[in-house]
Amino acid sequence: MSELAPSLVELARRYGIATEYEDWTGRRVPVSPTTLVAVLAALGVAAGSEQERNLALTAKLRARWARRLPPTIVGRTGEQTRFWVHVTHGDPAEVWLQLEDGTVRGGIQQVDNFTPPFDLDGRWVGEASFVLPGDLPLGYHRVHLRSGGEETSTALIMTPDWLGLPERLGARRGWGLAAQLYSVRSRQSWGVGDLTDLTDLAVWSASRHGADYVLVNPLHAAAPTRPMEPSPYLPTSRRFVNPIYLRVEAIPELAELPKRSRVRRLRSEVQLKAARRDAIDRDGAWAAKRAALELLHRVPRSAGRELSYEAFRSREGRALDDFATWCALAEKHGDDWHSWPESLRHPHAPGVAAFIAEHREAVDFHRWLQWQLDEQLAAAQSRAVRAGMALGVMHDLAVGVHPNGADAWALQDVLALGVTAGAPPDEFNQLGQDWSQPPWRPDRLDDEEYRPFRALIRAVLRHSGGVRIDHIIGLFRLWWIPRGAAPTDGTYVRYDHEAMIGIVALEAHRAGAVVVGEDLGTVEPWVRDYLMLRGLLGTSILWFELDRDGNGGPLPAERWREYCLSSVTTHDLPPTAGYLAGEHVRLRESLGLLTRPAEDELASSRAELAAWMAELRRVGLLEEGQGDAESVVLALYRYLGRTPSRLLGVALTDAVGDCRTQNQPGTTDEYPNWRVPLTGPDGRPVLLEDLFTDARAATLAEAVRGAIAPAAVETAPVSF
Repeated sequence: MSELAPSLVELARRYGIATEYEDWTGRRVPVSPTTLVAVLAALGVAAGSEQERNLALTAKLRARWARRLPPTIVGRTGEQTRFWVHVTHGDPAEVWLQLEDGTVRGGIQQVDNFTPPFDLDGRWVGEASFVLPGDLPLGYHRVHLRSGGEETSTALIMTPDWLGLPERLGARRGWGLAAQLYSVRSRQSWGVGDLTDLTDLAVWSASRHGADYVLVNPLHAAAPTRPMEPSPYLPTSRRFVNPIYLRVEAIPELAELPKRSRVRRLRSEVQLKAARRDAIDRDGAWAAKRAALELLHRVPRSAGRELSYEAFRSREGRALDDFATWCALAEKHGDDWHSWPESLRHPHAPGVAAFIAEHREAVDFHRWLQWQLDEQLAAAQSRAVRAGMALGVMHDLAVGVHPNGADAWALQDVLALGVTAGAPPDEFNQLGQDWSQPPWRPDRLDDEEYRPFRALIRAVLRHSGGVRIDHIIGLFRLWWIPRGAAPTDGTYVRYDHEAMIGIVALEAHRAGAVVVGEDLGTVEPWVRDYLMLRGLLGTSILWFELDRDGNGGPLPAERWREYCLSSVTTHDLPPTAGYLAGEHVRLRESLGLLTRPAEDELASSRAELAAWMAELRRVGLLEEGQGDAESVVLALYRYLGRTPSRLLGVALTDAVGDCRTQNQPGTTDEYPNWRVPLTGPDGRPVLLEDLFTDARAATLAEAVRGAIAPAAVETAPVSF
């Protein structure tokens, strides 16, 4: 690879783009000039020639000096926050604060700044520095500047230095179930698990077995068109929710529907079809459910219900209108906004207002669906907590959104549309990964005072006791792949993690929620330390917890991390019974995903399992000669109980003895990803009502409950 031009290196540095990186083997890998130029182009920067790069460097410098204040200032409670201001050289600068509650505070201290003035088109601009006091309250405030007869302001976001676990969990450890909600069906649901099923699962696990949370797959919205995207990690919107999870019978207006038999008939038909299928049929379930919901949307609402709907619309504002409009447009023109008429390709495009005026009923239907979801999510969280859960529902936040979907359309001005997010090659995906999702633009987020990101985090925490953030490393740096390039031809782009993590911590603090970061894979070591010191939990999966500084075998339980959520398995692996049987190898072999012979993979897997069996026997959790799947699963979860981890997660599939993988990375239609119903060891479907009387599930739940009951830990921040 040719040596990079110094101007390209400097331009990449100023935009937070890596010119080299360390891969999963520890090797330093240079980034190609082609990749750097393409990534800069996605940030609106032309860098194809030396002249373009020099112009871009000059423009970057001038833009900073032209700003009177930073776009966003982020601070932590208990610490002084320093920031710069730019004024005409020699002019006085008056700075004051307006807090979120309207309080005005002056007397902001100026400190030394010896930066020379800058000539900006004949006007000399000076830089001064100010320091904010460390006693400012948490929240979204504003810094005001007055100088030379001009006044301007910028956002000041004060974030918690330490988040930790909510007070209601206390000093004790907690456990909960992890479930793919669509797979958890009851006799009353419409072929797909729904929010009433979630509520009942939470109440059962809390009241009978002392669970503190239920972690569910992302409930993010999918496009309302056929076929419905099955992956919860490729949503059309992360801020809004998929209405397929609504329980029709829980909507109050059903009582006022003249022909309720029509709803019952629709449900019966879809249940009958679901019973005949071996996979979740989202399209069939949504077609039936939508027909019923359209009937209910037309039922007149009481005065109180109308006021509630108006309040919801007012709270959600323009974002709700944009989402509902996109849904109606997708039904009319298809679910790829890039192919729509030019006058509709942007929320502010000239044809959008006319479309809304002509399709008011269709747009309102999608707004109304989100209101119903908001009410049922609130009910699920309320009942979970009243049943005894310390946290309640824990939601899952996907990394990004579908490139053709609602958020990509509504937020296109703050997304990088010429690249996709993914991951570089690692031990488990040696060709890298392309998730096809447009990433946030760090510069535009800063310019927008992080409002879109703030709104997203607030929405996912509105009715929950916690959030799991998939690939939380993406809030520090994200792998950007130029459109059309291979995943190996990407590079890392840095984000302001102080701002991103700070906002997550602030919103979680206000919601009284815990934050769990999925920090698996290729991670810079300091990042896990940073998350721990900010009071965010990491993630530990038993099969990946190895003594890499020792003999490479299982990491002894006492050496696991304390501030993390630990589990035996994850949704990208088979349930534990399947893993024990080598299904993760056989499935990849059948799909042509192995990079070495299956026998070698199986031998490696058997050696790994043998090491874990030896560890379980060493600590007295498994007897010699005992090796049936149910006994081993119990022993593995009891082993989790011996770790210091603050939260333990039990896969619902493990509770019922399921063997089938929910998702096989590297496939789309080759395997029924995200369409596998909950089944027992015999392969027969397990309904929610069956779970409530399942001896295997009760035994596992009580084993985990007993394993953590004696333990109590302090909640003070970690320090070194």
